[in-house]
Amino acid sequence: MIAGKKDLILRELEEGTGAAMAAAVDKSGRRSGLRIWFGDLDQKNGPVAELRPYGLKGHSVLLSFGNFSGEVIGQIRRASPEDVQLARALIASIRSDIAVEISGQDLVDWTVTSGSFRMIARIRDQDHPYEDVAIIAICRDVIVPMMAAMAELIGYDVIEEVVNDEVPAFEGAVLQSVVQRRERNPRNRLLCIRIHGERCVVCGLEPRRVYGEAGSIIEVHHLEPIASLVEPRPYDPRTDLVPLCPSCHRALHTKRPIPWGIEELKTLRSGCDD
Repeated sequence: MIAGKKDLILRELEEGTGAAMAAAVDKSGRRSGLRIWFGDLDQKNGPVAELRPYGLKGHSVLLSFGNFSGEVIGQIRRASPEDVQLARALIASIRSDIAVEISGQDLVDWTVTSGSFRMIARIRDQDHPYEDVAIIAICRDVIVPMMAAMAELIGYDVIEEVVNDEVPAFEGAVLQSVVQRRERNPRNRLLCIRIHGERCVVCGLEPRRVYGEAGSIIEVHHLEPIASLVEPRPYDPRTDLVPLCPSCHRALHTKRPIPWGIEELKTLRSGCDD
């Protein structure tokens, strides 16, 4: 049954992690499962998540490394303190009712030091465990945080093309540049929403309540602009990131080079209401 959900699972994971993913059906156990890995790494050369049925109404997800993952593990060992912190925060964001264990380590300060690393999550008592809604929940609640944590440690960054139309060469022209924007990293968005919810901290709008399925438009804002940092520092998604609706986010960045503060923007809004 899991095999038939392969495309659905890959779509959810790619959207949640910001990395290309690959998967293959695994029939080696009593019940078939799905092996999932990063698309630019063979499953023997990096982290692999195995999704399998668990009991009658649940699933398990085992994260381990392939037999030839030495290079990737070496790269993980060199991860910055910021990336390690984000990876741990992603795992800590898994729902408390889902049992997560890391072989020989606790969930507070775990590290990947060798190919023997094992992390397993068990999801129990799912209603209709093989329906799309249950599979999507497993992806978003378990597999995405696991693989996103590995993506942080390995060093997958999201590079996107940003349209710069402020100084067009001629009317109607569009100038494009490729920049690295960590605030658009879907893993940061994932953490921010898990911690703070999807309600705008300035105006209180919760887009999903207004637009339903079309309401996944909440944005993530760094309270301390990355461009203003004198030197790189680890940041905490609990205190350094906040959710904003698109309108408030745009309004906040109308002040340059340092955007308006959250409280400043609230004051501006309240002044307009008077």
